[in-house]
Amino acid sequence: MAKAPSFKIDLSGVKSSLQSQFRGLSPNDPSSWPSLPRYGLSLLVTVAVVGVLWFVWLSSSDEELQAERATEVKLRDDYKKKIAQAVNLEALRKQREQVQQYVTQLEKQLPSKAEMDALLSDINQAGLGRSLQFELFRPGNVSVKEYYAELPIALRVTGRYHDIGAFASDVANLSRIVTLNNLSVVPGRDGALTMDATAKTFRYLDADEVAAQRKAVPAPGAKK
Repeated sequence: MAKAPSFKIDLSGVKSSLQSQFRGLSPNDPSSWPSLPRYGLSLLVTVAVVGVLWFVWLSSSDEELQAERATEVKLRDDYKKKIAQAVNLEALRKQREQVQQYVTQLEKQLPSKAEMDALLSDINQAGLGRSLQFELFRPGNVSVKEYYAELPIALRVTGRYHDIGAFASDVANLSRIVTLNNLSVVPGRDGALTMDATAKTFRYLDADEVAAQRKAVPAPGAKK
């Protein structure tokens, strides 16, 4: 019976052959190296390049991830706010209508430019109706604000105590807004009292006046 051929591997020879390929390598000319160190160097360079690219890609990806997470938090907060507004939308609409009605009511209490003479006449008639004597009734300079104008009126009236009090009440109950400021009441002759005051009334600006006022007032942050 024939014997099976046996194969012996000379490990020491293989090791010696491999080591010999790494001896005397010139670092200035890798192309002249034997195949094993040449391929090993190529593999090492490839692994290093891939590692560097992977690290750079992961760094940029981490920055993008953090930015997207911040965006997610912001969008989540905006979503919650909009959900809350959507839930209360009907109530907000009703509040808006109430505010508009209130603003309209206040605007009706402010006379227009053409109605100022009538309002001045109403203040004068309120005093005459209480048997007061006007010693001074002098409208001052109009002070124009952003949305309204203010007109001060210097007043000095003489009369009895109750008549002066009734006059102040009548002025407060006028259909237009009129306030009495800087009140000063001193005794007069024959038991009468003299009241000095500054009545202030207000009127809304017309469209042309509003536009002119906005042009005159610089916007916030605008360069002078």
